[in-house]
Amino acid sequence: MPHDNLDGVDPVRRELGRREHEGRQVHALVAARVCGVDREELWDALTHAARIPKWFLPISGDLRPGGSYQLEGNAGGEVIACERPTRFALTWRMHGDISWVTVTLSELAKGRTEVRLEHLAQFPEEFWEEYGPGAVGIGWDQALFGLEQHFASNPSVVPETAESWIASVEGRDFTRRSSAGWCEASITLGTDEAAARAAADRVTAFYTGEAAP
Repeated sequence: MPHDNLDGVDPVRRELGRREHEGRQVHALVAARVCGVDREELWDALTHAARIPKWFLPISGDLRPGGSYQLEGNAGGEVIACERPTRFALTWRMHGDISWVTVTLSELAKGRTEVRLEHLAQFPEEFWEEYGPGAVGIGWDQALFGLEQHFASNPSVVPETAESWIASVEGRDFTRRSSAGWCEASITLGTDEAAARAAADRVTAFYTGEAAP
């Protein structure tokens, strides 16, 4: 039986790094959280086209290795790998840029599965310095929260109310906490603390529509 996530106020584990991928230097962003369901159930929610819109966005295409997909009003790409029920990988094409996303599921115990999302992307250095990892990470935190809500016994947010929730007091607080989490990950990576916090302020202002301090 699905149940609410009990991992605390901010259950997301965030990691940052840099590496080479397909001959390119990329940023690696990792967001992971535990969902209170078995791995097979989580896999089904993540990979079935009819179910993805119930926690994320409407999707079209062929969701098999070698196929392509398109998220409504968002990214599209190709499915690289699909290894039920542990891992899938895809390209992520948006605004003419390509990046790579890999999702891994690890069953921790009966009814508890960790979903780990890794996003490899190139960013112009000036963009990274201006906005930091929150520019991408906040969106993934929102997606993982939507996934957790999909399994909650009494969800506070569903796709039909997501847009208004993001603009609400609760939604803006979520954005601020997400931004702060990515800021701490950036500092851990080695970013100058003052620069990381200034970038976090700017990206928070962008997402919330509030003026940066």
